[in-house]
Amino acid sequence: MTVSEFLAWAAAQPQGRYELVRGEVVAMAPERARHNLVKFAVARALDDAIKRAGLPCTVFTDGMTVIIDNETSREPDAAVQCGVAVDLDSMVLQAPLIVVEITSPSSERDDTGDKLVEYFSVPTIQHYLIVNPAKNVVVHHARSDGGTIATRILSDGEVGLTPPGMVVPVADLLPSGHA
Repeated sequence: MTVSEFLAWAAAQPQGRYELVRGEVVAMAPERARHNLVKFAVARALDDAIKRAGLPCTVFTDGMTVIIDNETSREPDAAVQCGVAVDLDSMVLQAPLIVVEITSPSSERDDTGDKLVEYFSVPTIQHYLIVNPAKNVVVHHARSDGGTIATRILSDGEVGLTPPGMVVPVADLLPSGHA
């Protein structure tokens, strides 16, 4: 299946969440309350940082698609897109700048392996944050001007996200009581 075929198929499903991986539909596991609460905190923290910096950016939660290639699309837990008019009828992010995955026991391997390579194959993605509430860390992968990927593992302090030019306190991404 191609991404365009998948998007039409997914829109017709009465319920459930899916990704397309190498042409195959993959059902996403149901969420636990912990995952959902951390995802909400991450979206709020990103939105707060955007507002503090006065940036023309929009935060999206899961449900929006990031196209990797013709046969793979992912649905990150959160994403940020800047300087792009939001098409309210689209299911696809046109130019994601930041993508975020919150790990769970069933997703940690994909989040730290396949998705890392896939997300950075998208030219507009500059930052990939992996929030691991069980280990109380945020792993920040950032693309440099030369195209190399630098990785920082943070349990406190701030995550600098340039571009677009904002700072997010690590504590806001790792809300207490949800580990």
